[in-house]
Amino acid sequence: MKKKYHIYLTYEERQEIVHALNDKRNALINTGHYTDVIDEILIKVMNAKVNKVRVKEV
Repeated sequence: MKKKYHIYLTYEERQEIVHALNDKRNALINTGHYTDVIDEILIKVMNAKVNKVRVKEV
């Protein structure tokens, strides 16, 4: 049975992850390595559903 994990990111955090994955992908392409795993993660992050969540500060 697969476990699902949920993380809640702000717009800026999400953009930072996309940029970091893209930089890693470019580095792998330059060295001639496969980028299949990075591509899958990048697609998942970019196509992830966006939910608005209220945060109650204490």
